[in-house]
Amino acid sequence: MWLLDRHFPALRWIAAPWNRLGLPLIAMGAGLDACAAWYFIRARTTINPMHPAHTNRLVVSGIYRISRNPMYLGLATSLSGWAWLLGSPLCLTLVWVFARILEVLQIAPEESALRDKFGDSYLEYSRCVNRWIGRKNA
Repeated sequence: MWLLDRHFPALRWIAAPWNRLGLPLIAMGAGLDACAAWYFIRARTTINPMHPAHTNRLVVSGIYRISRNPMYLGLATSLSGWAWLLGSPLCLTLVWVFARILEVLQIAPEESALRDKFGDSYLEYSRCVNRWIGRKNA
């Protein structure tokens, strides 16, 4: 996003002071990440997304009641804030592309490992809570 902003400044559509509305989004994303990490730490399970099989507990309380992936949601929210701060709607498109790639390369394998590890408990959880945000009518 930074390179796009620097090399194509004509694409900046959101001027100061309106671009500063990205700052609260960045803060919200960071807060969401911290909250989600705290629930993992409290449950004494791994935060490392590269090794989901190492998790020893399925965390379904707190922020995890409304998102199966609040850390990724926080990252996407912070990146959206940065895109807004840069003033480029095109950068917001990159956040969407990043989220789609993340779903394929990271989230889907994590979900598979969690299904293998926690079985019906994870299946029930994923029937009730959306991948990104919101509860389902289960």
